[in-house]
Amino acid sequence: MYGADEYMKYRSPLVSRYASKEMAYNFSDRKKFTTWRKLWIYLAKAEKVLGLPITDAQILEMESHEMDIDFAMAAEEERKLRHDVMAHVHTFAHCCPTAAPIIHLGATSCYVGDNTDLIILRDGFDILLPKLARVIDRLANFAEKYADLPTLGFTHYQPAQLTTVGKRACLWLQDLAMDMRNMQRAHDDLRFRGVKGTTGTQASFLQLFQGDHDKVEDLERMVTEMAGFKKAYLVTGQTYSRKVDVDCLSSLASLGATVHKICTDIRLLANLKELEEPFEKEQIGSSAMPYKRNPMRAERCCSLARHLVALLADPLQTASVQWLERTLDDSANRRISLPESFLTADIILSTLQNISEGLVVYPKVIERHIRHELPFMATENIIMAMVKAGGNRQDCHEKIRVLSQEAAAVVKQEGGDNDLLARVQRDPYFAPVLGQLDAILDPKTFIGRAPQQVTRFLSEEVRPLLEPYRAKMDVKIELEL
Repeated sequence: MYGADEYMKYRSPLVSRYASKEMAYNFSDRKKFTTWRKLWIYLAKAEKVLGLPITDAQILEMESHEMDIDFAMAAEEERKLRHDVMAHVHTFAHCCPTAAPIIHLGATSCYVGDNTDLIILRDGFDILLPKLARVIDRLANFAEKYADLPTLGFTHYQPAQLTTVGKRACLWLQDLAMDMRNMQRAHDDLRFRGVKGTTGTQASFLQLFQGDHDKVEDLERMVTEMAGFKKAYLVTGQTYSRKVDVDCLSSLASLGATVHKICTDIRLLANLKELEEPFEKEQIGSSAMPYKRNPMRAERCCSLARHLVALLADPLQTASVQWLERTLDDSANRRISLPESFLTADIILSTLQNISEGLVVYPKVIERHIRHELPFMATENIIMAMVKAGGNRQDCHEKIRVLSQEAAAVVKQEGGDNDLLARVQRDPYFAPVLGQLDAILDPKTFIGRAPQQVTRFLSEEVRPLLEPYRAKMDVKIELEL
């Protein structure tokens, strides 16, 4: 709970209203600054192994104070020094007087700042990827269940040839699968900044080790491994390339575009009453219209997805304006754009999982819409059946054209139902095929290979993608808001 004074200042709704506890913690001050302390411990350990005069007692002292950060002292130090890293060096040194002389030895601010950012980005992907896998799993189950349920397809948002409910879901899944591969690649491509010094040349560490290049390389390898990375970037300026941020946030922005499309489709189908997101027993859709069942979860996803897509502009511009080895105009922007991108993606995936676990399909409504449009779509099939029965293709086409225009006038001008089929049945010309009309108008004859496509797509492209996440599939999402 918040104290009364907390309601007197702005709180980001990304954290106060929506985000998961694990993602909120990933970008918390405690995670950030305890990681700084871990990195100083890793550095001291490696420097000791490689021969610098650092004692076991100094390292033990640092380890014993890894978690007990005096945030008030750090804030006061930063007010005085106007430097966040040195403020935390002083705060750490205060509780580690024996180790104070060797904390941050040879390092620059980006040793803790950038390396911590890379750890947080990696851990952020580790939170997001299982959530995306669960969304894909739920939608794959949905696609499989409705693989052969015919439904109107829409192009230009106008009725088009039939597809199936499951096949449409596979269009969503294909985009989500691309996002999973992109996010996994961005995760796997992350490297450690390593121990590089002020301009990336490792000059300070080369001096510490009296010109021994092998020891400098060993130092970087050891610290990189302790931080849980397989590789460090071989070259950096003062910072790792800000193109790395572009790469990470591009994959998240692309996910935002996918989710916006999916949830827009759900909203459109909800308007048609063919499909609905979950709706709680006591949920209120409108303060003025009690009957409404608004797709508020899908609308939330669309709203946040736009923000996620828009955030990509920040790292693109930041990467483009970094001068030479580095300028500090990246810092304040990254404090906002990196956390907000991951927090927003986290919220979107949690909400979409909740939606996909409770999607409701209304087959009778779908069937009614098909009946309304199918007679027009079946005209070519009727013509072919008449020709097979000995009719003239051109005569039949003209008959169908006239009847179709009459039926369309009833629909558009009188607001009536599509009565084309009744008109065909009343016209003696079509007597040779009247017995075939039920078969000709069976919706499942209009869906092509949609069910087969669903089966193959799920088995070959979707299910294998989920295998690494099988152990994390059983988590359900209950939205608090």
